[in-house]
Amino acid sequence: MGLLKKNGSLNEKEILDALSSINDPDLKQDVVSLGSVNNLKIDTGKVSLTIKLTNPACLVKDQIKIEAENAVKKLNGVTNVSVSIDFEVTSQVSGNTPNLIPNVRNTIAVASGKGGVGKSTVAANLASALMKCGAKVGLMDADVYGPSIPTLMGDSQKPQITENRIIPPVIHNVKMISMGYFLPKEEAVIWRGPMLHKMIQQFLGEVEWGDLDYLVIDLPPGTGDIQLSLCQTIPLTGAVIVSTPQDLALKVASKAIAMFKKLNTPILGLVENMSFYLCSHCGKRDDIFGHGGTQNASQELKLPFLGEIPLSTEIRRNSDDGYPTALTENPYSTAFQSIANSVASQISITNYRASNIPSIEISN
Repeated sequence: MGLLKKNGSLNEKEILDALSSINDPDLKQDVVSLGSVNNLKIDTGKVSLTIKLTNPACLVKDQIKIEAENAVKKLNGVTNVSVSIDFEVTSQVSGNTPNLIPNVRNTIAVASGKGGVGKSTVAANLASALMKCGAKVGLMDADVYGPSIPTLMGDSQKPQITENRIIPPVIHNVKMISMGYFLPKEEAVIWRGPMLHKMIQQFLGEVEWGDLDYLVIDLPPGTGDIQLSLCQTIPLTGAVIVSTPQDLALKVASKAIAMFKKLNTPILGLVENMSFYLCSHCGKRDDIFGHGGTQNASQELKLPFLGEIPLSTEIRRNSDDGYPTALTENPYSTAFQSIANSVASQISITNYRASNIPSIEISN
C-alpha cells in the first residue's frame, strides 16, 4: 500500500486501526483488510490518504470519505485529515483467457428475451453512465439485425481502418463499434451462423479497444447464434437481462437467463425498463405495463434486481438525438446512474468471489 512509517506521535497502525471500521459498500469488508488504503502520509498532525474502491459508480463514495475522515480525526494528535476516494476496477485473471481483448478487464452482455424492451437504450446509457463516473468504457453493438447503437450514441464519427486494424470512433468518450457503420441503412442482414461468428471475432480481435475497464456488448434479442458465438469466444464477466414488467416479456426473458446459465455466464441481474410513466403535466403515475414484475421475478430466480427505468418522452427524445440520457442532469439520468452502480457492484462481487480470497457473505 506504500504506507509511511511512524512520524511524531502518530503512527500508521493507529490510523489503519481507525480505518478498519470503514467497510467497502459492495464487498462488505473493511477497507484495510481489502488493501484499499493507499498513499497514507503523516506530517506531524496532518494525515492524508486515498481509499480505492472497485466500483467507480459507487453512490456512497462521499459518505465513505466523511466516515473515514471522522474516524481518523478522533485520534489524539490529529489536526487535519484529507481523504481522497479513487477507484481501481478489478478483473478475473485466468490463464485460459484468450488474447482477443487482453486489456479489457470486464465484459458485460446486455440481453433480452424479446425485442422492443429497450435493451439497446439500456446498453448505451449503461456505457455512458460508467464513463461519466470516470471508467474507461467501450460499447460493442452485436445486434447485427438491428444495429441501433450508432443512432443512440450519435454517429458523427466513423471507424477508420489502419493496417488491417479497426480504429473505433470515440463518441461521448466511449469507444464504439457497430455493423451499422459498415452496411447501408436500408440493407437487411441475412447471415448464417459462420458469418455471425466471424463478425463477433472481428469486433473483438480486430478492433483497437485498448485499455478498458468495461466493454458493454449489446446483443440481439433472443437466444441465437450471436449469443452462442460470443460466449464461446470470450469468457463474459456477466450478463444484464432487460425486461418490461409485463408477464409475457418476463417469461421470454427467463429463456435468455436459462441460456446464459447453460453457457456458464454469470447473470449480473435484471433491469425493469418502461417501469412506469409520470405525466409531465399533472405528475400522475401510470403503470402502463404493470409494475414490479421484474423485481418479483428476480426474487423468485434469486438474481439481483439492478433497478427500474421509467417510460419517458425525454429518454426517447435524447435517444433520437444521439445523446444518452445518462449524460444529462435530470431525474431520469439518476435511474441509469443507479443501474450503473448496481452493475459495477455486482461485477466487483463476482470478481471478488472468483479470486482466491475466502468467500464472504454478500446480500444482493
